[in-house]
Amino acid sequence: MHATLPLLRHYGFPAVRRKRLETLQVNVGYRCNQSCVHCHVNAGPQRTEMMSPEVIEEVLAFLPQVETLDITGGAPELHPQFRSLVSRARRLGKHVIDRCNLTILQEPGQHDLARFLAAERVEIIASLPCYTLELVDRQRGSGVYERSIAALRELNALGYGADLALNLVYNPQGPVLPPAQDQLEADYKRELAERHGVVFNRLFTLANMPIQRFGSALVSKGHFAQYMTLLRSAHREENLDAVMCRSLVSVDWQGTVYDCDFNQMLGVPLAGRKSTRLAELLGRDLAGSSIAVRDHCYGCTAGQGSSCGGALHA
Repeated sequence: MHATLPLLRHYGFPAVRRKRLETLQVNVGYRCNQSCVHCHVNAGPQRTEMMSPEVIEEVLAFLPQVETLDITGGAPELHPQFRSLVSRARRLGKHVIDRCNLTILQEPGQHDLARFLAAERVEIIASLPCYTLELVDRQRGSGVYERSIAALRELNALGYGADLALNLVYNPQGPVLPPAQDQLEADYKRELAERHGVVFNRLFTLANMPIQRFGSALVSKGHFAQYMTLLRSAHREENLDAVMCRSLVSVDWQGTVYDCDFNQMLGVPLAGRKSTRLAELLGRDLAGSSIAVRDHCYGCTAGQGSSCGGALHA
């Protein structure tokens, strides 16, 4: 695996400061039932990192300071306390997002997972990098497309895509920017409905970040500098106002806080700080504080922009 952090200091990304904190994004562990080629977490079945019960309690103690708990991984559902965390957060009145890879719904021991998520009215943001079998299986592994469609049908039967929020995520297949989100969403909705009778609410288009597994692949193929040039040349200043790090903090499985999930994967701490635990931020107002930036941040401001909630502008 090629380290990309030393390569992300050449251009000088603009300074960014925080707004009001709205979302706590929590990575509960890196174990996953898939190993996708674009994964910026480098997650997979062999990863063993898992958030401890003590850190789970730190997360719950912090929740009164935010509106949304955004749970990610790996496959976050593989954490033994995933369901407890969801239920306790919901009892606190928090909006909960599960970043789901869909195939986890068919894994052993997860037969009732979809029903649980529906009962708790959890928003599902699910990765489906294309609406065709060939491209999904190329990026995520053989059989993933058919299992994903089966999962989407199960979710639809429970009210997802109608009364319950079901959003899909698109990542490009290579070192290119995503196409226009609105047009691609229309294509997804048409194709998935006609081919499989599947419905969903929104499509989020995300740029691939030049870090971890995807970044390493770029270095191996000699495409890293070219991709960085693409991101920087497509930078739009107006996207800076809406980047996710302005209203979100990211917590890793050990309880350490970062400005975003991508900084977490690079080990870049909060701006002006060394390692900071979530418990240290209890009761603190982060509005106005600096955000740690590197050149991978151009992935969020290039073109229509990219965030955990998809494109920032049309």
